[in-house]
Parts: sequence; structure tokens; C-alpha cells
Amino acid sequence: MARRVSLKGRARYWFDTTLARGIPALVGWLALGCLVVVFPVSAVLVWTDPHAPASRSGRLAAIWRLTGETLRLGGATGPLLRVLLSVLLALVALVYVSTLVGLITTGLTERLTALRRGHSTVIEQGHSVVLGWSEQVFTVVSELVAANANQRYGAVAVLADRDKTTMEEALSRKVGTTGRTRLVCRSGSPTDPDLLALTNPGAASAVLVLPHDDPSADPEVVKTLLALRSALGEEEGPPVVAAVRDDRYRLAASLAAGARGIVLESDAITARLIVQSARGPGLSLVYRDLLDFAGDEFYLTFDAALTSRSFGDTLLAFATSSVVGLLRDGRPLLNPPPQTLIGPDDRLIVITRDDDTARRSDCSGLVDESMMTPWQRASARPERVLILGWNRRASLIVDQFGRYAVHGSVITVVADRKEVTAEQVRDAGSDFARRLTMTFRPGDVTRPEALRCLEIDSYDSIVVLGPDPVPGQQPDEADNRTLVTLLVLHLLEQETGRELPVVTEMTDDRNRTLAPISPGVDVIISGKLIGLLMAQISQNRHLAAVFEELFSLTGSQIHLRPAASYVLPDCEASFATVVAAAQQRGECAIGYRRHDRATAVPDHGVRINPDKSERRRWTDRDEVVVIAQD
Repeated sequence: MARRVSLKGRARYWFDTTLARGIPALVGWLALGCLVVVFPVSAVLVWTDPHAPASRSGRLAAIWRLTGETLRLGGATGPLLRVLLSVLLALVALVYVSTLVGLITTGLTERLTALRRGHSTVIEQGHSVVLGWSEQVFTVVSELVAANANQRYGAVAVLADRDKTTMEEALSRKVGTTGRTRLVCRSGSPTDPDLLALTNPGAASAVLVLPHDDPSADPEVVKTLLALRSALGEEEGPPVVAAVRDDRYRLAASLAAGARGIVLESDAITARLIVQSARGPGLSLVYRDLLDFAGDEFYLTFDAALTSRSFGDTLLAFATSSVVGLLRDGRPLLNPPPQTLIGPDDRLIVITRDDDTARRSDCSGLVDESMMTPWQRASARPERVLILGWNRRASLIVDQFGRYAVHGSVITVVADRKEVTAEQVRDAGSDFARRLTMTFRPGDVTRPEALRCLEIDSYDSIVVLGPDPVPGQQPDEADNRTLVTLLVLHLLEQETGRELPVVTEMTDDRNRTLAPISPGVDVIISGKLIGLLMAQISQNRHLAAVFEELFSLTGSQIHLRPAASYVLPDCEASFATVVAAAQQRGECAIGYRRHDRATAVPDHGVRINPDKSERRRWTDRDEVVVIAQD
């Protein structure tokens, strides 16, 4: 049965139909609407005017003139032809003026949009240039702002294939106030040399090329480096720091960057730190303190008075700085033998508050040798490692564990068969089969029953890995399963009554506070780690070799060792005594970690580069941070 349509519904339908006919219909309705309002109001004004014509025709003519003047339709009176020609001229004038205003408005809008997008060339000098947009951009910009805090003026220019306003809003929200540092964003592809020139890279103090969030986008980094070389030419330019995720592209990126470039391999560095933290719980906290500009960092210094003295003598020559090595012929020597003589061209590698705080002050009088512990070399023992989950860095992690492992060490991998197969796990450790036993257990790491049968409290370290991001997925979504796995481990901790030695990897630093783990547990934020490292190297390119050795398998590395191996427990001693005890073992002590109230303080008990005169009562749970051979 057909439904009856009301008169109002028919009128509304007819009105909608006329509007659908386009601009002419809209203009007609607009004119009609104006006449409906203007003509009656004009009539009221004329009829109430005491000076209006007395005749009806005169008043109608006055109404028409007032209506025409209001709508700019001429308003001429007289014969019909004269009125029509007046209206025609008024319409022509209206079209002309409207078109002119539209063109001017469009031109101004386009110009303002172009300015808003940031297409003008940056005229800064000595600024830092950041190319690309990824999870590292907020860390890098924040650290560059912190590095410029003691400068009178600084600037950071960001070029990425994103809207300028969107970038500025995101950086303002994540970075916050930039103090004296000016932040300049430019919109465009970093792989285009013409657009890249907008950042004025030739006048920059450093250029940083960020890795992409997509692991398969490393060729874009290589292409950006080629565009940068095209923009800069072959002349010597600013240092370039870049990062790739896959080792297959590191050589190509290094060739594209040229002699001025330093290329980091983010996946390998992350894997090394995960392994080092698993073997020495708390190391990620030490690296986080050393890599950001908020605390003490690595610097180079020179003191002519120390020339021809031994390296061991310099360890107690600075009260508020920790000497850790030498820079000789452009090559760093971390923790060289104590008898190494300092040459006239050598520079000291120190950990200090700022580049001007390394002041010589003899601290040998603060050493109390009676508080030192006799040295006993610890022997290596087999390790049991449990890896929960699998991603593209897992094979690198297994490889790193295998290189450190002694005969009898065991690695157990629990992961979904969709992520990895038993053959892939065995292949990851095949080069170290004689020293390392690999075991694969398929299972869902988010389910307690998959872990209860493992005697989980018998492992020396537990590594939790999140899945690789899926294309189109938000980077931090990979942390969701990691958080669920950590909840399961927290349940097992309560069941076993033992705090499990967990090292976990996350992509978003905000999820660290959500993790159901103790505050001092090692949480590796891979993107933040690489961002901090890039920012440090951009300020001093010599630090690249320093961190390369610290993260390598050979040479000197950072370790956390029991304080009782250096000073007598439950006795009060100065930190200078700890440094002297470490020097006798061929090590450089750079700090300590206390465990009396580590979970109740923001630094989780880690203290880097304390004053040599600082005295404290050392417990058998305290640890000393040293740079030493493994």
C-alpha cells in the first residue's frame, strides 16, 4: 500500500531536487531568498519615510532603487528597457568583482598553504638536520634540544614527507618546550635533492637520517643518503649519522654516506644490548643514563699536565669525572693497560656532566687500601636462557648468546609455530652447537600452562620478545602481547616465590609504566635506544667507535659486578677506593648500583660518575659499574 506524502514532505523533496541541479539553482534560490527579505524591508522604509514621494508609482520607484542599491542591481528607474540594462550592467559588475575576489582569495590561500607547508629554505647556520619520520624522531629531537641547553642559540630542522603542521603539533606534544632551540619543519621527500636542499644541509653541524618504521624500507635510507650526497657534493660537509635495520643494507648505506657518514645497524645493536642485559641485569639502566643528555655522558678532553703519565694515574686525577680511555690517532682505546703512557696528541675519553666539567683534581689521598678486597678472578659457568616469543632479531640474540656461552649452556625457545619452526631455531645456533644446546617448544607464551612445565625459576635469564609489526599496524600494538606475557610471568613469580630475571623488548616507551614488573627490570626500547645513540654520535663522531666497542663481542664492555669484589662489605669507603681497587684489576670503575632502596627512587639505584670523595657503606648486594674485558 502506497504511503501518502504530506504537503511538507512534497515541498521538501521538490526543494532538494532543485538544489541537485547545480550552481544555477543555488544562485536562483539565493537571489529569491534575498528578495524575500530585502523587498519588504525596503517597502517598510519607504512607506515610513516622511520625505518619500506621495504617489504610489513614486514610492514603488523608491522601493526599487533601495532594493537595487542593497543588492547592487543598479536601481535605475524609468522605461523597462532602462531598468533591464541597469540590471545587466550590475550583474556584469557583480560577476567581475566576484571573480576578481575569488582569484585573489585563491591566490592568497595557495600562498599561505605553501608557506604553511614550509617550502622556504632554512637559513640557519650550525643547526642539526633530521631527515625522515619514524619512532626515533621524538627521541632524537628531544636529545638535540637537551644538547643545546647550554648554548646561546640552536636550531633543529626536520624534513619528512608529512604535513608541516602535523609534524609541528606532534613534536610539540611529545617533545614539549624547546627552550633556546628553534624547531623548523619542512614538508617534502628526503630522497629528493631539491627538497632536501630546503634544510640547508651544507651549513648544518650534523645530519641524521632516521630508519623507517617498516623493516623493509632500508633502501629508502640508502636513497636518502644518495640524495644528501647529491645535495652536498663531494666537498667535505657535516657528519652524517644514519641507521638501517637489516645488515644487508649497511654496506650500501656506508658507501652512499661516504667518508663523512656513520651508519648504525639498529637490530644488531638492540640484540647485543638485550644479551648484555640478560647476562648482567641492570645494564640497560646504565646505558640509558649514559646515552641521554640529562646526566653524565662521554666527552673528549685534553690536559697537557698528564702527558707522559700512565693511564692508570689518570683514573684518580679527576674528582668529578671518570676516565675510561684514550683517543689516539682518531681511534678510541677503551680501558687500555694501566701502564699505557699518554702521548702529547692523545685525548682522554671521560664520563662527565658536560664538555667543560672535566677539571683535574688529585684524589689519590682519598684511597683507603685497607678497605679493598683481595682480587679473585671469577670463572665462567654454563648459563640457562629462556626466550619467549620470536621476531626478526631473535636469531641475532641467539647468535650473541652463543658467542658468550661456555660448554653446557642451554637456550630454550618457546614460540608459536606461525612465528618460527624448530629448524629455524636450530639454524640460529648451529655455529655454536658444540657449546650451546638449543631447544624449541611450540606454545602460546600468553598462556600460563605453556610455561609451568619449564621449571621457569631455574633459568638464569628470561628474554621476552614481541612479534614483528604487521604492515598497516601501529608500532606499539606489538607490545600488547608482550604485556600479556609479562602478566603471566608475574603470576608465575607469585607461584614460585622467586623474582624472575626478565629482560623484555618494547617499541613504545609509554608501555614501560604499564608492564607488571619491578621498576629496575631491564626494558629495552629499541627505537629510543637507537635515537639516543644517533643523537650522541651527531654531537661527537668519535663516540661512534666508542659505542661500537662497548656493544661488540671483543674488547672492553660495561659490566655490573658485586661491590664485595672491590671493597669490604658492610664497611664505609670512598668511591675513590673503589676506583683504585678496579684499577688494580685492569678495570675502570664508572659508578655503582645500590640495592637497598633501588625500587623506591627514579634512577633505580644507578649512580654514574659519582664524586670520588663520596663515601657510603657498601653492602654485599651493591654492584659496581666497570668498563672491563669480559
